[in-house]
Amino acid sequence: MGEPWAARGAEGAPTRLPLVLTALWAAAVVLELAYVMVLGPGPPPLGPLARALQLALAAYQLLNLLGNVGLFLRSDPSIRGVMLAGRGLGQGWAYCYQCQSQVPPRSGHCSACRVCILRRDHHCRLLGRCVGFHNYRPFLCLLLHAAGVLLHISVLLSPALSALLRAHSALYTVALLLLPWLMLLTGKVSLAQFTLAFVVDTCVAGALLCGAGLLFHGMLLLRGQTTWEWARGQHSYDLGTCHNLQAALGPRWALVWFWPFLASPLPGDGITFQTPADVGLVAS
Repeated sequence: MGEPWAARGAEGAPTRLPLVLTALWAAAVVLELAYVMVLGPGPPPLGPLARALQLALAAYQLLNLLGNVGLFLRSDPSIRGVMLAGRGLGQGWAYCYQCQSQVPPRSGHCSACRVCILRRDHHCRLLGRCVGFHNYRPFLCLLLHAAGVLLHISVLLSPALSALLRAHSALYTVALLLLPWLMLLTGKVSLAQFTLAFVVDTCVAGALLCGAGLLFHGMLLLRGQTTWEWARGQHSYDLGTCHNLQAALGPRWALVWFWPFLASPLPGDGITFQTPADVGLVAS
C-alpha cells in the first residue's frame, strides 16, 4: 500500500512552470517600470517629505508582498507527512485512490499537484500551488498587498499618462490604452510612451483582478467556506464571523494583514473541524 505522499516526486516539475512564468511577468513589469521612471515620462517631481513617504510605503508594501509569497510557497497544504492511517476509521472519510489513503473532510485531490490537499480551496495557476489549510492566510494577504502595490504604481504613474493622453485625440487615447502593442508596431508612439501605457494597463488590470479575488475570498472567509463548498451551497462549517476569522487566520486575525511574520497559530490541524453544533450555534 502506498504512502499518502507517494506522488511527491511527480509533483514538483509541473508546478514550477507557472511560478517561473509569473516571476518572468513580474520581472518584465519591474523593468518596464524602471525604464519609465528613469528614461521615460516618469512621475511628477516630489518634495523631500513626499518622496520619503512614497519610498517608505513602497518598501512596506514590497516587504509584505514578498513575505507573503514566501510563506505561501513554503507552507505545504498537502497531506504529505501527515499521519492519517487509522484516523478515518468509522468517521466516513473518503478514500483517494491516487494517493492510496483515506482523506479527512474538506480535503480534495488536485490533479495538478498530484496529491490531496487539506481543506482544499482551489489551485492557484499563477503560483502553481494549491490553496489549502496551511497557506490560506498568506494567500489572502498576498491578494491584499499585490492589489496595493499595483494600485500604488498606477497612481504614481497616472499624472504622466494623463498628460500624454490629454495631448491627443479621444481615438488615440482609446487605441493607446487598449492596443499599446499595435500603436508601438505602427510607430504611433515612442518606446517610452508605449512602456508607460503598458505598465499602467497591466497594473490596473492586476489590481482589479487581485481586488476581485480578495472580495470573493473575503466573503468565503466570513462564511467559513471553501470555494468548493460555496459552489455547492454548503454551510456545514460556518461558526459565525468571529470564529470563522480565527479558524482561518488565528487569534491575531486583525493584525496578520499588516505584517506577514506576525505569529498567529491556527487553532486546528486541517484534519478535524468544528461545526456550529460544537460552538453552540445550533438550537437544540
